[in-house]
Amino acid sequence: MSSVVVLQARTSSSRLPGKVLLPVCGLPLAVLAARRAANTGRKVIVATSAEASDDVLADALGQYEVPCYRGSLERVLDRMLAATEGMSDETVFIRLTADNVFPDGKLIDEVEGEFLTQGADYLRCNGMESGLPYGMSVEVTRLGHLREAARNSDKAADQEHVTPYVIRKYGSRSFKRYQHLNMGHYRCTVDNFDDYRNICRVFNGISDPVSVGCPDLIERLHDGVYQPSVSVPVADLVVGTAQLGMDYGIANRQGAPSQQNAEILLKTAIANGAAFIDTARAYGNSEAVIGRALAGGWQGRVPVITKLSPLSQCSPDTSTTEIQAQVNASLFQSCMSLGVSSLDVLMLHRASHLHKWQGALWQHLLQCREEGLIKALGASLQTPQELLVALKQPEIQYLQLPFNMLDTRWDEAISELTGVKEQRPLTVHVRSSLLQGLLVSRDRSHWQQAGVRQPETIWAWQDNLRKHSDSQNLADLCIRYVRSLSWVDGVVVGMESPQQLEENLRSFERPLLESTLLSEIDATRPLVGNETLDPTQWRKGES
Repeated sequence: MSSVVVLQARTSSSRLPGKVLLPVCGLPLAVLAARRAANTGRKVIVATSAEASDDVLADALGQYEVPCYRGSLERVLDRMLAATEGMSDETVFIRLTADNVFPDGKLIDEVEGEFLTQGADYLRCNGMESGLPYGMSVEVTRLGHLREAARNSDKAADQEHVTPYVIRKYGSRSFKRYQHLNMGHYRCTVDNFDDYRNICRVFNGISDPVSVGCPDLIERLHDGVYQPSVSVPVADLVVGTAQLGMDYGIANRQGAPSQQNAEILLKTAIANGAAFIDTARAYGNSEAVIGRALAGGWQGRVPVITKLSPLSQCSPDTSTTEIQAQVNASLFQSCMSLGVSSLDVLMLHRASHLHKWQGALWQHLLQCREEGLIKALGASLQTPQELLVALKQPEIQYLQLPFNMLDTRWDEAISELTGVKEQRPLTVHVRSSLLQGLLVSRDRSHWQQAGVRQPETIWAWQDNLRKHSDSQNLADLCIRYVRSLSWVDGVVVGMESPQQLEENLRSFERPLLESTLLSEIDATRPLVGNETLDPTQWRKGES
């Protein structure tokens, strides 16, 4: 039975259109990818666009005698079908991408063999299920199924991503032969210059880059730049960035990190699977720091949550027109600073803005979401009362609230929150799990500023729990406690140094606390007042 490999070399959303020309071992990426895919004698075609920007690629492929087909930039599915015109519907169609040079003939043989053995209509080798690094994607289907997709769907997503229609109709199976490697959170693709440096490092010193096996290449990914240091992705870590834009936290002695160190922190967190980056217009120059750090191909690796300006300059009787202008200014300033055309998640920094100004602000944000400037809306909360109000807004998809292992204020509201989460999609992030650093401080003056005159009782309670939970330190205990709560989807944690980040990664890598220990914490926690739980009430500078 015949089969064909088609390497997709360009889409309209390509971050780096010319990246497939970057040299590795003296060969352009697309050429190396094609030769590795063909190293068991299989027919390989590189399908790129007819745009003038791809003329150089087509010339390079011709020089290396790699078959090339050129077609529509936007309609990738049509391009794939035109490249395989004349082949039978039963032809096994194998889709790769020309910027991923790890897949070789042996891997393709294995995936195709599994496809035929299972009698599948669609089989993929990618993602965490495969156990293989991101960038070793192989998709297998029948050419006839793709022709059916072209006849029955003209959706832009189906055209760009080629196989969604087939997956919807025929289902998806995964190739899991290498699941035991547990390396799905590693990267061997080329989306940015850091990726390219890694690929060059992997192939450095290899005399035959075409024939070297995938296992040898995968082994060389360890200890690469911005490769993960954890065994599993830290999918509930939300990177707090107030510290990146200003001095923040009662125990912060280092101040805001430099742009270079901030970039290292953010990229390392992303490489280890952080779920979100959290920032705000009010966090000094945090948005700009993030925008500069993620420029050059890192945008899109992780969603960024930002918060609307607090609009402190607006009075209760500010006009609707002025409110809309102030909102627009905040949104566009965020977009400019972050270097994006739309915001992944926009939160209200003040929950009162839901209804203030006769609801004009919130209605304007809903309109901005409809226009595509905002993808999702949320609210940053301070009190349980604000939570109950926000839960009544079905348009809110994200909530953030302060909570820690000493906090008893939210008990009643959490039951309402749990009920809403069962009814509709709602992501809940907890911030201040360390209470701005107070819970890990043994400086008596810090606790006295927070209204606790005799903190020894709390310290003894913490130390006992740390031992029982086998926590590495107090920060580990506090973070694991909040992570273990069923209603929490992510925990916002800030850090000022690579050492702090590594400590946090270790904590997020560790197992959740057992339910018996959670019950013990709830039953034995020392009681503290609102003046301790609310940092805005702390008496700054007193001892």
